[in-house]
Amino acid sequence: MGSTGETRPEPAGSARDRDGEGRARNARPRDGLGRPLPYGSEGVPRQPEGVVRPPEETVREAQRLLDEGKPFHAHEVFEDAWKSGPDEERELWRGLAQLAVGLTHAARGNLTGGARLLRRGAGAAGAWAGASGRARPHGIDVEGVAAWARELAGELEREGRSVDAAVRAPRLR
Repeated sequence: MGSTGETRPEPAGSARDRDGEGRARNARPRDGLGRPLPYGSEGVPRQPEGVVRPPEETVREAQRLLDEGKPFHAHEVFEDAWKSGPDEERELWRGLAQLAVGLTHAARGNLTGGARLLRRGAGAAGAWAGASGRARPHGIDVEGVAAWARELAGELEREGRSVDAAVRAPRLR
């Protein structure tokens, strides 16, 4: 960016993908777990970024994506809620996003990272519920989801193998 805030074009021959506003965006297709595929491959549709949804829609859309084995995409839905929702709910949505990323890593085979993120997300969402006094915000069974995450984290460590994201998807409600 120049001193006036304008976006500079990429140098000639640059292969960086840009959005309509000139921000760097990777346009490579992705699989259901968010892994980049070669250009020209058939990928799954990406979640649009920056969507402001009511909490009910956030939970419904995230659950649909989790059920389809797309926890990476569910994480993006939670991330939108985390960034656009009320400040007092940020840690709830951030914790749920971490849980979805933990499941993503568990399905991709990154078992250590998956277990760590599952526990971190369970702790963040559980701490938020305890501090707020809201055990079922927007109908979300925070305690049940946190228990699911801790159980899956332990399983990853004990069994040492990746999981099927659709089969192991949590029930948010």
